[in-house]
Amino acid sequence: MTRNKILVVDDEANQRQIYKLILEDDGHEVTTAQSGEQALRFASEAGFDLVLTDYKMTGMDGLTLLGELLKQDPSLIVIMMTAHGSVESVKEALRGGAFDYLEKPIDRDQLLKAVESALSRLRSIDDEIKGDSDEMERVKKMILKVAGSSSTVLIRGESGVGKELVARAIHRASPRVGQIFQAVNCAAINENLLESELFGHEKGSFTGAHTQKKGQFEIADRGTLFLDEIGDLNIAMQAKLLRTLQEKEVLRVGGSRPIKVDVRVIAATNRDLEAMVKDSRFREDLYYRLNIIPITIPPLRNRRDDIVNLIDYFIAKHSHNSQRHIKGLTASARNLIMNYSWPGNVRQLESAIERAMLLCEGDMIDVEDLPVEIRQEGTPAAAFNFKLPPEGISFEDLEHSLITQAMEQTNWNITRAAKLLGLSFRTLQYRLEKFGIKRPVKEP
Repeated sequence: MTRNKILVVDDEANQRQIYKLILEDDGHEVTTAQSGEQALRFASEAGFDLVLTDYKMTGMDGLTLLGELLKQDPSLIVIMMTAHGSVESVKEALRGGAFDYLEKPIDRDQLLKAVESALSRLRSIDDEIKGDSDEMERVKKMILKVAGSSSTVLIRGESGVGKELVARAIHRASPRVGQIFQAVNCAAINENLLESELFGHEKGSFTGAHTQKKGQFEIADRGTLFLDEIGDLNIAMQAKLLRTLQEKEVLRVGGSRPIKVDVRVIAATNRDLEAMVKDSRFREDLYYRLNIIPITIPPLRNRRDDIVNLIDYFIAKHSHNSQRHIKGLTASARNLIMNYSWPGNVRQLESAIERAMLLCEGDMIDVEDLPVEIRQEGTPAAAFNFKLPPEGISFEDLEHSLITQAMEQTNWNITRAAKLLGLSFRTLQYRLEKFGIKRPVKEP
């Protein structure tokens, strides 16, 4: 059973102890906090999978704590515990970003059911979105949080990071899962045809319109429409899209009667929309209408901890097509891959692994099986402009020094230090324990 890390916040000691015992008995790792202020400190120092907090507490109340926690980590799953019948507090909590709520008094079964519901949905997303780095864990939790809503989502990230994969995961975790998921690449469709593609057209509305045609919004009615490369829309199309989002209706080309649609729109872009708004190349009102729920997927070079898992996943995925049993990579090949910059992100990594599997003559992918650009760049010396001295170095001493510097620079905040080093929270925690690195005790 997976030991999930849960933070319980309540100003009543007996309540904290009861919840802690119930959750630990169910196999979870539980930390308790007696105040909002203490909870914030704990959350900044450690990563939690879920937070359970009381609504009414002395000092900082649960709603304020919720807001502060989400400022630190917008993806955090928070379940609010409220007094029975306090409907307004429930509404406030859900509007403020809480994932769920429980009405007091809470019995054992209610507590475990609510926690398991949140965590099981997170596990299903975990199966779809590969990557265990802190950055991707935040993306997964954000998917879980936004899935139940019908609000517009804007997914940001470089080409190849997996924006459509995230959009599909949101759809599959949502109440619309039984309905259609329709994907449209706005940059791949001729500008003159895009209006008809999105909104449809009536018979005879233009040359070649021999029949009536439904647009993608109508096709995706009651489902999800994924608009990729949204930054490539021209200003005229931006205005029409804005109207559709605001009015929840479409007007076919050549039509006179608006058609109501119930569509959840997820948009994606690798462009700097803020700069485009400033240059009047993207409508500010549409930007705000799309950016209701932003999700940013970090590039692969900023989450190198994910590369190993992705390699194993892609080898398993393409084993059938290659009809080869590939066990893995040699140490030299793995080292090159780990140190390459991956400008094409996950898509480029998958292509490289698939190609290497086809070229590999043995059961292990070696350096010569990798694309030339990886062989040329993918070395630590190229990545960091570091030259090994003739007398050599102690790698462990170097690692110890870098970790210590990162901890000192961040005032011993593990989360921030892990980001500086490009490691996950858990990996850095393990290495701190391995090297016995601790914060110096100040002399009185």
